[in-house]
Amino acid sequence: MTGGRPSDPGGMPMFRGLRPLKRWRYVGIFSEELMACAALVQIGPARQSFWAVHLDGDTVQRERTRLLPRSGEVELAHGHARDGSGSELGRLRLHDRGLQLDLTLEEQDGIEALCPHGRYEVWTRKQAGVRARGTLALDGGAPREIDALAVIDDTAGHHARRTEWRWSAGVGQREDGVAVAWNLVSGINDPATGSERAVWVAGEPQEAPPVSFAPDLSSIRCADGSELRFRAEAERSRSDNLLIVSSDYRAPFGTFSGTLPGGVPLARGRGVVEHHRARW
Repeated sequence: MTGGRPSDPGGMPMFRGLRPLKRWRYVGIFSEELMACAALVQIGPARQSFWAVHLDGDTVQRERTRLLPRSGEVELAHGHARDGSGSELGRLRLHDRGLQLDLTLEEQDGIEALCPHGRYEVWTRKQAGVRARGTLALDGGAPREIDALAVIDDTAGHHARRTEWRWSAGVGQREDGVAVAWNLVSGINDPATGSERAVWVAGEPQEAPPVSFAPDLSSIRCADGSELRFRAEAERSRSDNLLIVSSDYRAPFGTFSGTLPGGVPLARGRGVVEHHRARW
């Protein structure tokens, strides 16, 4: 796990042997009133986009997945400019199904991992606790101000043909009010050391020991004895079988309690848990 600017994955070939390049940018947004995610995904020459938005108190989650993305519906720009605080600014824009979400992301250096997977390696860069500010408008209504925190996952590599992982990322506060965030995973990029697992305390990341997830995703246990408990509020799930490529996942949003790896007591937390099986 390293800090600093990421290695540029842009030079990775489309194929290595028979293995296609998989690359994605995923952004999750969390606040008391809003939980949302959006992603742009590449598998070889194919592209995919998805998004989901859940508002506090709303029983309906708005979402869409497209195997052929349409221009302007999902935009995820990497950090390209600096504001007065020195943060590198990225952008998330969703314009679809009566929803307009436009957020600026105050990106960080994040943490990186380069881990073996099958015959090759996977590069990933994770950020957590990123400030996200902007507006949300629904069904032609007046825009409302959004001030939230984000997690960002940039990944690229020639993954093994069959891949299965369980993953969680979120943001919250320690019992003394200090900001915390996390990125925890089992099944990919998860060697004992040099993994993508991390816990941020007051913006500073530390690698976490190995973790295991309950089959129903209701808890995450760490090798150091810490345990996070999860309560789902809304869920994004999908199953696709396209002969050569298949994907089966569930990814609920919700709230967390308990203790983060490293013995960090969590007073409150919001985030996502995911179980994904892929043949690609």
